[in-house]
Amino acid sequence: MFTKFKWDNRGIIFLICLFMSLQSIAQYKTFELSAKGDTLNALDNNNFKQGKWIISVPELRGEEGYEEEGVMKNDKKTGTWRKYSLNSDLLAIENYSYGGKDGQQQYFSKFGELLREENWRGYNPDAPYDTIPVYGTGNNEIISYKIVKAEQYSVKHGDWTYYDPGTGRIVKTETYDRNRLQQEPAKEVAATDDTKKKVKPQEVLDYEKKNSGKKKVKTRDGATSN
Repeated sequence: MFTKFKWDNRGIIFLICLFMSLQSIAQYKTFELSAKGDTLNALDNNNFKQGKWIISVPELRGEEGYEEEGVMKNDKKTGTWRKYSLNSDLLAIENYSYGGKDGQQQYFSKFGELLREENWRGYNPDAPYDTIPVYGTGNNEIISYKIVKAEQYSVKHGDWTYYDPGTGRIVKTETYDRNRLQQEPAKEVAATDDTKKKVKPQEVLDYEKKNSGKKKVKTRDGATSN
């Protein structure tokens, strides 16, 4: 005697997710699976990197190795990427657009201390022209604007802030306008009672709490034939 299977919303959702997952994997030429079954390091049929990626760089000629993870779209980094030492210490939080850095970037010591914050502007390769200011001689006064070809994916744009890793205080700031360092000298910031206190950024604290005792992700190869 057979028991009639009752379809409910959970069963339908499961089948939809399974179908979408199989459909997604089918478009990849090679991929890996994490211990949780997530698809990683996928190459599509055009050999473009797609989806979640973990990139490992080993130690070489005295240079320390590292790992970085984030999302690839058509072979280009996009969104937020995180970089770790080979001991799983968070070293950087970087943001990308169109394959180049875009927005704020943060860099840390192995002890979670904020070293510097950078600001970048990413260019859209589909619109590779930009309007930039023309400055007068010997000053920061804008006298006109001109249209130029954006030959770089990204340029320094905005404030760059450097921190003393021992105290957490700001020691220097620089301001860039589309890769041009503003002529105002870098600001040296004197220590105060507020800046002497050593504080880790909240994202570092959240990461350390979430990943305390966490082991590295193991993957298995999922290469498929063309």
